[in-house]
Amino acid sequence: MIIELDPLMTWVIIIGALAVLVAAFLIGRRTGVRRALNTMRRYAHPANLSDEVVDDSARYRAALIVNPTKTDVHNLSSTAEAICRFEGWSPPLVLETTVDDSGEGAATRALDEGVDVVIAAGGDGTIRAVASALAGTSTPMGIVPLGTGNLLARNIDLVLDKTEWALRIALWGRNREIDVGKAKTAPDGDTHIFTVMTGLGFDAAVMADTSDDLKARLGWLAYVEAGSRKLTGKPSHVKVTFDDEYRISARVRSVLGGNCGRLQGGIQLLPQAVIDDGMLDVLIVSPKNLGQWVGVLASIAGRRASRGLHTNIRKCRKVVVEAGDDVDIQLDGDPLGQSSYLEMEVDPSALTVRVPTVEQRKQIRAEAWPV
Repeated sequence: MIIELDPLMTWVIIIGALAVLVAAFLIGRRTGVRRALNTMRRYAHPANLSDEVVDDSARYRAALIVNPTKTDVHNLSSTAEAICRFEGWSPPLVLETTVDDSGEGAATRALDEGVDVVIAAGGDGTIRAVASALAGTSTPMGIVPLGTGNLLARNIDLVLDKTEWALRIALWGRNREIDVGKAKTAPDGDTHIFTVMTGLGFDAAVMADTSDDLKARLGWLAYVEAGSRKLTGKPSHVKVTFDDEYRISARVRSVLGGNCGRLQGGIQLLPQAVIDDGMLDVLIVSPKNLGQWVGVLASIAGRRASRGLHTNIRKCRKVVVEAGDDVDIQLDGDPLGQSSYLEMEVDPSALTVRVPTVEQRKQIRAEAWPV
């Protein structure tokens, strides 16, 4: 049977079909992200496909630990609660850091509550404190970077300026095991966890001398200002022992142990550092005057710090630095006071962090560059 259409009706059908295709394309641009997220949620929680009431006790739950000096806690917790509701999670446990607890105590409480992921929302200090409680456990850490440096977030390729995506990654991202560093400022002293870098000398003095007000106004450029005032400082005589085997003695401006090496502005301070290789990269900087500092900067800019002018990098699992006098020490950018002793050791694969999946990276790029 053949249906014959007059020309007018044929054009009406063609135009109508084109209108439907255009509308579908425009709507698809706006809903593509939501569809993808719904797909991930359905595969993760098939039980949620039905209209039945889901027992809250059977759903996943996150803890959100927030540094209130970095953001509006109410707005962030409201956003987190909305995303958790959309993703089929229970409302998050929201805890704030305090002067007396920079995050480790809050993370310990979250572990006691049995949450499925602990999300640290703050700067590198908050993230380090939360990591101190989570290291050695199976509970993953999500990160909402809100600080000046956000060094760990940079080194594991998290989004820095998309809070909602950072929260989604914390819920549904891929688990990645990374190393952490352990530091002591006395042979029998307390052990401190760090995730990025710990240093003695010039870098620590810069961190201690950087104004919080200037950081709020200039961001990471505040460290450049402080560093320019410290270039002419006095070298320190140190003995550095690597893995209890190899020892050197030198006059240096800084000794820095890193778990990873990317800084702000795309600078690779430790170009060979890998965050999950079970090794520390130890950088020794030994310029004697301003002219030699130019060589140091050239080595770092050219990613030749391992064999550059007045710089040297050595890989090891443990390093002990003994100085002739007390000098400044920093831990992931936070001043730790002064000491003549610094011990650093790597703890391989001790911390699980949530990083973007391939699909999440695609969706983030799609939002940034809509077709």
